[in-house]
Amino acid sequence: MALSYPSFAYLSFVQSYFDFFKLAFTSIASTWIQSHRIGLKRITSTTNGPDVRNDGDLSHHLCRETRERKPNAIKNVWRMAQAKGPGKVITLANGDPHVSLYPIKKVLFEVATLKGSDPVLEWRDGSGPSKTISNRECPGALPLHTALAYGAGAGISATLEALTELINAFHSPRNHLVTLTLGNSDGITKCFRLFGDRGDTFLADELTFSALTNAVTAQGVTWAPVKIDDGGLIPEELERILSTWNTRKRGKFPHVLYTVPCGQNPTGSTLSLERRKKIYAIARRYDLIILEDDPYYFLQFDRAQDIDPSDEDFLRRFAGSFIPSFLSMDVDGRVLRVDSFSKILAPGMRLGTVTCSPLFHKYLIELTDNSTQQPAGFGQLFLTELLGEEGWTLSGFARWVKSLSEEYERRRDFLLDLFETKIASTGYASVCRPQAGMFVWVKVDFKKHPRYTVKNNGKNKPKTNCMELIQELFAKCMDNGLAIMPAPIFLVTEDPKATAGLGDGDHLLDRVNYLRATFAGTEQTMTSGLAILGETLVQFFSE
Repeated sequence: MALSYPSFAYLSFVQSYFDFFKLAFTSIASTWIQSHRIGLKRITSTTNGPDVRNDGDLSHHLCRETRERKPNAIKNVWRMAQAKGPGKVITLANGDPHVSLYPIKKVLFEVATLKGSDPVLEWRDGSGPSKTISNRECPGALPLHTALAYGAGAGISATLEALTELINAFHSPRNHLVTLTLGNSDGITKCFRLFGDRGDTFLADELTFSALTNAVTAQGVTWAPVKIDDGGLIPEELERILSTWNTRKRGKFPHVLYTVPCGQNPTGSTLSLERRKKIYAIARRYDLIILEDDPYYFLQFDRAQDIDPSDEDFLRRFAGSFIPSFLSMDVDGRVLRVDSFSKILAPGMRLGTVTCSPLFHKYLIELTDNSTQQPAGFGQLFLTELLGEEGWTLSGFARWVKSLSEEYERRRDFLLDLFETKIASTGYASVCRPQAGMFVWVKVDFKKHPRYTVKNNGKNKPKTNCMELIQELFAKCMDNGLAIMPAPIFLVTEDPKATAGLGDGDHLLDRVNYLRATFAGTEQTMTSGLAILGETLVQFFSE
């Protein structure tokens, strides 16, 4: 059963009280605590794998930076005051301006009302009505002075309560807690910092959003790519890598898996329930932490069409129509799930969540208190009111994302129909039908190109000139006025040892004959873009 945020928050405040005085006034105790943390041992490795611990304690995964980070004593005083309750403490401790000096009295948000049968379509074409929410005079509204004041750690309590309810409705996690982040990238990079020591190796989809995987390389972490196909990460490949890992040749045994299970960027693949179960079982067997990065979770297609939003039981049935997440399967506390509102509300909000066990939640708060601080109050205010009684409520939010996924499904189908006439007819490229997300993964058949070559370049080296051809094709697309993403941009690593694959003909650089195209744009954009792509392919293969 999921733990509600308020119940844990109270315990955290009480614990913070003691932590603060240990830190501030008892140097001997503080030294002992820090040395105790430093003394935590990582999982030991044999030549070909880990000696897996069975005591349920996952603290050995924490990196040295995390274990040595001191709590923010100033924030702990703030927590102690908050724990007393509103109006119970007169504070001379704060350093923020008084609310009377804020040059803002109210904030209004005009949002869709969700009254129609297809609220996203009606909102987009201007036919749907709107409503105004979120001013401080509204009953039950989050006070503006609370939203815009300094906060601490996980976020504003009212926002956390609303998002905990959302996570519980769709994932029903066991004893997990929600922490707010400054969007998806912030959540992922903070998780990397929790676990990444110099010399560590993390596992990831072999092609992924490289801006994130690049972030941890400066910490001295290297990547081991796991092969993916049209169905996402292949469990058997993950098992093969772990079961054959040689620490003398490849360094420390991997202990973190980073993966995007729905509408994977860039391939658009989605893990089936069967694959998820296998991957989670492997993670338990080899003691892996799973970082579940799922910004496209609510954009799953070809499902829930028969669920009527007007039904009294709509929310439960709609939530039950999604493929279960790794978080929903987690019984050990080894999954940290990262969610974002960038794809379903607006990316400029820079607001997301990490849902994880109380152990890792504690360290995430310490990292946040000592770095970025909590997200901006305007975004938290908006989200709290949107999910509250004066806004959409949780059921209304579910109606919106159902309609939103149907809108993206229409755009996907439009692009695929267009692709069939403009691209597939050339015989030079093909595409799979994505089950989620915003992208299609266009496979270019370089074997038909007159300059395609295959030769034996030696062990751990590519056998074809796919890399050269895809770079040339990308350049020609740009010359013709089309921006499209080539596969090499998404390589998690180009380390020869990591990209060697299973053997002859399976080198990762021999499988970069892909382009990523989005169907997030307008029909006009897709029509013009695919017309250019079709013409460019014909030119390129005619050289």
